[in-house]
Amino acid sequence: MPINFQNPNDQFTYARREADTSWIQFIKKICDIKGKSVLDIGCGGGIYSKALAEMGASHITALDFSKKILSAAKVNLQTYKNIDFKLGNASQTELPSEQYDIVLIRAVIHHLEDIEPSFKEIFRLLKQGGTCIIQDRTPDDCLVDGSSEHIRGYFFAKYPQLIEKDISRRHSAKKVHKALKHTGFDTVTEHTLWETRRKYGTKQELFNDLINRTGRSILHELNDNQLQDLIDYLEEKFPDHQPIVEKDRWTIWKADKY
Repeated sequence: MPINFQNPNDQFTYARREADTSWIQFIKKICDIKGKSVLDIGCGGGIYSKALAEMGASHITALDFSKKILSAAKVNLQTYKNIDFKLGNASQTELPSEQYDIVLIRAVIHHLEDIEPSFKEIFRLLKQGGTCIIQDRTPDDCLVDGSSEHIRGYFFAKYPQLIEKDISRRHSAKKVHKALKHTGFDTVTEHTLWETRRKYGTKQELFNDLINRTGRSILHELNDNQLQDLIDYLEEKFPDHQPIVEKDRWTIWKADKY
């Protein structure tokens, strides 16, 4: 059954991780966060809003369409006084124009059939000289083979029927680039990031994470028996008593408004 972001059981599914240093260092290379006003669209549990605050942003607006998820973010970020919360969606935020130096929209656009309305909204919200950072998977990112680090690839090796489900909701790099330019962004650059998702002391820690489907919407397409079969399949892929560093491949677009 697909993930239901309004379900209380899924309220904290995207609030139980920390942004890895691989993400933080990459963002620092392409964009200066210090002292900037930032909007985090689709903030989920607030993982990346928190990282942006710790990277020195002066103020962050954490926006999400789900009241349940936003409530989890408020709990997760209650000690951060420079973060406020807004209920809204990516194409209609109801926020004032030209208010932000940076807009981050991470792991959101694959939920949008038409991406241009959201890009137009982001363009409206950015100040002159502002920057939009979009992070998501393209079809090419999804089709990387499974390995000791790219565990997600094994999901599709075991259940090929998940490929079409995942690919059908992804936008190509070319399409995203074209939509950003069409919206009015002056410069658009494209980057590949292998982001460390999580480090596990043993494979059993990984399997526990998979059983709970923590932050993995694609696993909600599997029933409990199928999920156990996937874990049995992965059992043979990893040696006992060795740490696992899981990484995901992402595409990041940086678009500037001049």
